[in-house]
Amino acid sequence: MSNFTIRSLLFVGCATAALSFATAASAQDAPATATAAATDGTLGDIVVTAERRSENLQKVPISVGVLQGSDLRDYTAGGSDTLLELANRVPGLYAETTTGKIFPRFYIRGLGNIDFYLGASQPVSIIQDDVVLEHVVLKSNPVYDVAQIEVLRGPQGTLFGRNTTAGIIKFDTNKPTNEFTGRATASYGTYNTVTLDAGVGGPIVKDVLSFRVSGLYQHRDNWITNTYTGTTSADGTTGGKDKLGGFDEKDIRVQLELTPPDTGFTGLLSAHARDYSGTSTIFHRGGIPKGSNDVSNTPRAFVGLDEGAGNPQAYKTYGTSLNMKNDFGGVTLTSISAYETTSGYSRGDTDGGVATNFPGGLFFGESQGRVRDLDQLTQEVRLANNSTGRFKWQIGGIYFYSRDNTEFDQRGFFLLPGQAARNPNNFVLLRNTNTSYAGFGQASYEIVPKLTITGGVRVTNDTKSTRLVIGPHNAAGVSTFPATAPTFVRLSDTQPSWDVALRYQASDDVSLFARVAHSFRGPTIQGRNAVFSSAFVTAGSETITSYEAGFKSNLLGNTLRFNATGFYYKVKNIQLNGNDANNNGLLFNADQAQAWGGEAELTWRPVPNLTMGLGASVLHTEINDTRVYTPVCKLNGVVTCTVLNPMINVGAATLAQINGNPLPNAPKYQLDGNARYDFPLGNGGKLFVGGDVTLQGYTSLVPYKTVEYTTDGTFEAGLKAGYTAPEGAYEIAVFTRNVTNEKNLKGVLDNYNAAVFNDPRIVGVQLSGKF
Repeated sequence: MSNFTIRSLLFVGCATAALSFATAASAQDAPATATAAATDGTLGDIVVTAERRSENLQKVPISVGVLQGSDLRDYTAGGSDTLLELANRVPGLYAETTTGKIFPRFYIRGLGNIDFYLGASQPVSIIQDDVVLEHVVLKSNPVYDVAQIEVLRGPQGTLFGRNTTAGIIKFDTNKPTNEFTGRATASYGTYNTVTLDAGVGGPIVKDVLSFRVSGLYQHRDNWITNTYTGTTSADGTTGGKDKLGGFDEKDIRVQLELTPPDTGFTGLLSAHARDYSGTSTIFHRGGIPKGSNDVSNTPRAFVGLDEGAGNPQAYKTYGTSLNMKNDFGGVTLTSISAYETTSGYSRGDTDGGVATNFPGGLFFGESQGRVRDLDQLTQEVRLANNSTGRFKWQIGGIYFYSRDNTEFDQRGFFLLPGQAARNPNNFVLLRNTNTSYAGFGQASYEIVPKLTITGGVRVTNDTKSTRLVIGPHNAAGVSTFPATAPTFVRLSDTQPSWDVALRYQASDDVSLFARVAHSFRGPTIQGRNAVFSSAFVTAGSETITSYEAGFKSNLLGNTLRFNATGFYYKVKNIQLNGNDANNNGLLFNADQAQAWGGEAELTWRPVPNLTMGLGASVLHTEINDTRVYTPVCKLNGVVTCTVLNPMINVGAATLAQINGNPLPNAPKYQLDGNARYDFPLGNGGKLFVGGDVTLQGYTSLVPYKTVEYTTDGTFEAGLKAGYTAPEGAYEIAVFTRNVTNEKNLKGVLDNYNAAVFNDPRIVGVQLSGKF
């Protein structure tokens, strides 16, 4: 165990002890979930903690998308990634990955980050059980035995910290209970795809100490055939014998909750572990024909990779948190201490196919990224009043520390005639550190009956540094890192975030709200460029000011819930990314970007046995900076795609002007729908049939405009039918995901016209039960 790990555990222990000596009383803001639909056929209420208090969704002046854990488990029955599936069910949210299951990237209202660098900063923050997960690998922590998911759209910097210029995704898992309860969902399908998501718990000492154990197991066989049969591979890849695409996910979480009688103290201790191994992203070289974005003729289950050794990927993650609350009568003090650590690697054939003939020899493209060790420590303290009256307030502070040692080995090299193997010169080791601390406060006041104003402010310091521990070198062992470039870079910034919202209860069934929010994303350092013997690249802080207004309604006797929001935002000094001639991430600031659009969500129960849902978002995004150009698709001196922006040549590079372009991975529209009909049976059980569909409009996958690297009108659908026992004790069903076996373009590697695809059709059976 490292010294840092020991110090971290001591820190958590000290924080625990300090708060335990405080006077204890009842908790007031434990995560809450949506209530079940009422027995009279109405929709019931949804309770959220978007403002760190348990409140009815319809009374929160924020645009919030909510998904129940039971619904999400239906969508992931085919073994798909929980976080990626979420993006198909919440309007305004988009997610993708070109680095396998271990590195998802999120976009809310078009704002995100396409950078695949392991140290990349993301403007969408992930919060699991009140713990922020900042590093891109930690953001991929699986979601299992989850009760509810909330997507908070727009800047959330007041209550949830820096680097939330786009919004947050908040997960609340099932907690220990004072009665023995359990639930499990198991499925089996195509490609030997197995998923088991389960949780069980109850009292150890009645009304004093309870527990819950939760677990996730996922498996899929390798299903992609590597057709390469050559013998010139530099890393031993044998071609046709290789199978790719499978994975194994094993996770466990243990929770203990202490609630001493008549003290009101609540302490929740949680620990979790993850063991993942699988295949990193498969790039299909030449899968996108020049002059078209039609990928129908590219086989999804076959690829020709001459290196990458099977594109392996593996990570192990461990974490613990302690959430404690004390009620002092009129106020509650909350402390959240957490520690996360992870290590692992990804390796892949980055050119997506057989080596290219260049003058003088063959060029191979392969890369590996490894996190040797990553440690993240967070400590948050929050004091809030317990009022249910006109005035509510909360204040607090948070400390964040993260450190990692990350390797990059870019095996892009020439194999000259007669040369049997490569010389692995382009290896670098970087040490990244991020420290942040902030103080915040929020208050709401009912000015006059039915009109409430809410305002908050946070001041945050964010400091990042990167050190080159081992640099690139030539065959003689001489460093090739630029002699004048610094091997240590440190950036720091302190800025405020704030928001003001008004909510008017127009009637018992309809509320109106308007919100203005300002937030920032701290400065960023990209050290991976050292792999190509280039200096570190940096970007300064970006700031966003967002305006939104909308309504929330429960109509027709609470059988129809309809919420809608319109928004406009402007990001100044926006951090953007492209790929240079080596497919290396290029980080830069543009003057600004702006966007406008809206989201709407409708749930309707026209008759007691039929429930329908519909979600929609529309979006226009635009980069505004006439000075900014980004490298375009180019291989061996030839532009490989149809660029629709003005281009210039600077040395050997060809650049495109991106002024006026949409932000990458910002769909112009998203539509999702779902429906379920139950057929009651005489024994109290029911047969059911249900389905869902998602449709995505025009989306550019790169910062510059092309014909090839876009999608438009892509869709996926799922079906499920089965039997539910009386009282919902168990359910057995058959299902299919991606019913029509759509082959959708989900990512690109532009120099090689390489395509990344969605999962194929999965057909299977699912069994769920609870007690």
